[in-house]
Parts: sequence; structure tokens; C-alpha cells
Amino acid sequence: MTEAYLVGAGQSDYGSFPEESYRSLFATAYGAARDSVPNGIESAEVDEAYVGTLGVGGRQLGLPGPAVTEHVGLAGVPCTRVENACAASGYAVRQAVMAIRSGMADVVLAGGVEVMTDVSGDAVRFWLGVSGETEWERLSGTTFAGVYAQMASAHMAEHGTTAEHLSHVAVKNHANGAKNPHAQLGFECSLEDATNAPTVADPLTLYHCCPTTDGAACVLLASEDVVDEFTDERVRVAGVGAASDAVGLFQRDTYTSIPASRAAAERAYAMAGVGPDDLDFAEVHDCFAIAELVAYEDLGLCEPGEAGELVASGATAIDGDLPVNTSGGLKSKGHPIGATGAGQVVEAFEQLTGAAGERQLEDPRIGLTHNVGGSGGAAVVHIFEREEDGSSGGSSDRGARGSESGGGAA
Repeated sequence: MTEAYLVGAGQSDYGSFPEESYRSLFATAYGAARDSVPNGIESAEVDEAYVGTLGVGGRQLGLPGPAVTEHVGLAGVPCTRVENACAASGYAVRQAVMAIRSGMADVVLAGGVEVMTDVSGDAVRFWLGVSGETEWERLSGTTFAGVYAQMASAHMAEHGTTAEHLSHVAVKNHANGAKNPHAQLGFECSLEDATNAPTVADPLTLYHCCPTTDGAACVLLASEDVVDEFTDERVRVAGVGAASDAVGLFQRDTYTSIPASRAAAERAYAMAGVGPDDLDFAEVHDCFAIAELVAYEDLGLCEPGEAGELVASGATAIDGDLPVNTSGGLKSKGHPIGATGAGQVVEAFEQLTGAAGERQLEDPRIGLTHNVGGSGGAAVVHIFEREEDGSSGGSSDRGARGSESGGGAA
């Protein structure tokens, strides 16, 4: 199978934007992705598109993918809407990789978009709730924060994790987000701020929970046959892993792990031929602080029960041995549900191409992104590698390929 490469990535700002629509946010992200391609790219060269969105508030539930791709000049390009709760655009990226590896497409757009701040708090809770087990969890009154609070309580009871450990996640990610011009909550916080903030769902405080967010993110991928037409900075999709599980937390055997994350990571590591010790950074799904700690253990960054001490030690800080969530994570950067997974890939692309600004790590080569749907009903992990050798077997004529594709058929 042909290899897939990242050639461009971009996002809108994340936050609350009453003047924006889901189309305009997506257009901003797509424009940023196109502008990031070193040798440029034309819309006519895109063969396929995948767009992740939950559809918070009920807007354009039918055909939201074609609605945004047509808006940015991709009419005629086959577009598929992907919905897997908070993992929607992570799965959209996976679909793009599959399209390239299958030989069906040479250039694929994967992105996501969500508008969450133009509906009431009750409506937002409803739309977040549909990402969990509706019949037994949501209709009995459990909230999304409540489900993760159960996970936090179980982790504390089983492993001795403390509220201060949860707060270390918030402090670290806010420090990183303060360096990210796209972040919704781009300010620092103290350990005391995070620990003593109002309780949302015991033991989770306000600073242990990500915000609701408007935003969009897009990535452009190319096959090994054409990658050199777009860039000399080759970022290969080295590994992809995905898994599904019971949607309800109560249906699983453990409250202190997300089995789908563990399985997805094992598959991605195996495909890439690397392990946790080979990573230079990771973007993990920290919708709540406990989710980041559980991710450390599920991704093999530490042993079960050691996540609290790992974050407290500073090892996952931006200047630590394995920086995690250099973007600020969902906690600080924001969590526009359908855009989150693609947004993580934007950060990976920028780190691996030296475009991360104040957050830039020193010469990273391998990075991981980890995107979870709901409380663990779905998970997807990608591993990206910056290749040292810029050579490629690609030999197609770019002008002819773009003309023949007509911007559409794969």
C-alpha cells in the first residue's frame, strides 16, 4: 500500500464567535491548511474529503460535509461526513489515510467543525449527552462531567491519585495554551486556582473541565506518489490504530482505563514499528483532567497508577522528557467536538515542521495524537514521523494530474 503524508494543516481560532458560522469557520481552517503547504496546492488537486462533526444545536445534520466543502470551492469532490462523537475528525483523518493507502485518491482533505456556543447551557449538555449511553446513563440524569467524575473517583480509590494531580494537568496545559494564539483559554493558572475552583462534578473542579467551543481544523494528506510536488518536509503517517467499545461506562469492566484507547494505541505502535519510548511528544484527549492521566497509562507512557506522579514530576511539561498537549490540549486550546481530532493533527504537523512558534520543541521526529469519542466508545491514535530523507518515488506530472481529476473523482 502507498504511504500517506501530511502536507498541510491549519485551524481557526477556538472560542466563542457569535459572528461566525460553521461554514465560515471551516473556510478559515481550510485556507490556513492550504497556505501551510510549502509548494502550494490548488482545490482542483483534492480528490476526496472527509469532515467530522457532531452537529451541536441541530444545524445542518444532513449533508454538513458537502455544505462546507462546497463553500470553500470543492464542489464536485466526494465528501463524507464522519460522526463519532468527540473522535469525529480523528476518524476523518483515519478515513483519509485509508483512501490514500487503498489507491483511491492521491490528495485528501480531512477536517472537522463545530459551533457550540450559540445554544443554551441545557442544550449543550443535551448534545454532549448524546455522546454517552443515552438509554441508561443520560436518561437517568448522568452528565458528561459526571461520567468522568466517576472515572476520577475510581482512579483515586484504586491508585491514590489526588485532586492536586488533576490540577497539575490543568496548570501544564494552560501554560502551553498561553503560548498558542488559537487557544480559547489562553491564560495560565496556578495549582491553587485549579484545586480550589468551584466543583462541577466531585472531584472535578471547573479547571479540570474543558470549555465548550466553536472552531474548525483541516489537514491535507498526499500519497507518496505526489508528496514531493507539495513539500520537501515529509511528515509520514507512520501508524494508525482505532477501536470501539461499549458506549456506556457502566458496561465496561474498568473505570480506570479506556480499553478502546489501549487497543488503538497498540495497533498504531505495531503499524509504525515504534513504542512509547520512541515518541518526542503527544497530543492526548483531555476533555477532563482525569482523561489525560488515564491516557498516559493507556498509551503506555507510564504503568497503571503512575500517571499522577508522572504529571507532577514535570515529565510531560513542554520542557519535560515527553511533552504532552503542547497545544494546550482540549483544556486550554478548547474542544469544538467535531474539530478536535483534526486540531490535534494540526499541532503535530506544526511541531514536526518547526512551525509551532513559542511552543516549538527542539527537533522532534515522532509524535502521537489520541482522540476519544464520548467516555471511550471509540478511540483513534495516529503516529506521525518526520522523514530525514526528502526523496520520493513520486513521478506524476502535477498539472496533468490536477486537470484529469477535475477536483473530484478518485
